[in-house]
Amino acid sequence: MLALAVWQAVRGLLRRLIIGIGVLATVLLVLACTRLPFDAHRWLGTAAGECQAAPDLIVVLGGSGMPSGPELRRLQEAAGLAQRWPGAPVLVVHPGDPAVLDAMAAELRLRGVSPERIQLLNEGDNTRAQALAVQQRVGGRYTAMALVTAAENTYRSVRSFRKAGLASVCGAPAWDHAMFHEFDYAHEAIGGRAWAPDVSGAPGLRYTWWNYLKLEVTVLREWVAIAYYWINGWV
Repeated sequence: MLALAVWQAVRGLLRRLIIGIGVLATVLLVLACTRLPFDAHRWLGTAAGECQAAPDLIVVLGGSGMPSGPELRRLQEAAGLAQRWPGAPVLVVHPGDPAVLDAMAAELRLRGVSPERIQLLNEGDNTRAQALAVQQRVGGRYTAMALVTAAENTYRSVRSFRKAGLASVCGAPAWDHAMFHEFDYAHEAIGGRAWAPDVSGAPGLRYTWWNYLKLEVTVLREWVAIAYYWINGWV
């Protein structure tokens, strides 16, 4: 009898879990038909405040491989800021293999940042640790910092740096740039089968909907990270 009761309780929990997953999946599929994923992602990049005035230091947070799309986009953004604000040195923060830091510095030099402006910090296994490492490294030497990271990480990163004692930091999100093209094609002209669905005139279905699904995962992951940082008092 006890085993039967336990099995019924477990079965009930599994049933509710499956229903919950199904409801969540349905909600995500429906929301991907709207612009809410885009707006949520945009909020993560701007809510902590974007840089308006020239900083004394540009900080680039690494965390991906090198070369990789996210890392190269951050370095491209940092190089652009370095040209815009020529008086600010660039501090690159990345944990792990020092060769990755060297490759990041080489990319900045390739994009026109002079070697004497580039500083390297091989510390920080997460955003909180990076914030503490930068605070220990620069202390109160700079009155304003521009923080370059992925757009979805900007809110948490800026708040983490402020919590670590770097109150003058502002966000410089490394936005991806959309490709503005219609992407319509002639289904039959390129050999599309007559019986196959013709989605040649629906780029939103072929691309935007899937991109928004990926954005939803990115945003959900970041909200979980923000909640975890809040629980720990890091933001």
